[in-house]
Amino acid sequence: QVRMVESGGGLVQAGGSLRLSCVASGRSIGIGNYAMGWFRQAPGKEREFVAAISWNSGALDYADSVKGRFTVSRDNAKNTVYLQMNNLKPDDTAVYYCTASIGRRPHLEGVWGQGTQVTVSS
Repeated sequence: QVRMVESGGGLVQAGGSLRLSCVASGRSIGIGNYAMGWFRQAPGKEREFVAAISWNSGALDYADSVKGRFTVSRDNAKNTVYLQMNNLKPDDTAVYYCTASIGRRPHLEGVWGQGTQVTVSS
């Protein structure tokens, strides 16, 4: 199973930036063979897709709501995935998770972590 630990969230003003990271936990298998995705869940809403990156970084995909503002990247040697978030908006407030993915859906071998809270003030 792919088990990730997310970090890098925080409180930021609208227009600001944050860089999220997620690293495979000690109990996880390596991520090198998996596409990886970022998802988020705002209070009272369902978890939604944010961004995905193929195993070799050759293909990237973004939700329309974050396209042009967020950038996903990975370092397989470090079993780490990143999400650079620029020009943040209050609507980006959510708990952010990363996991193995297939297209815009979580992979069955991915285990949800605790996520990292991002709060954007207006």
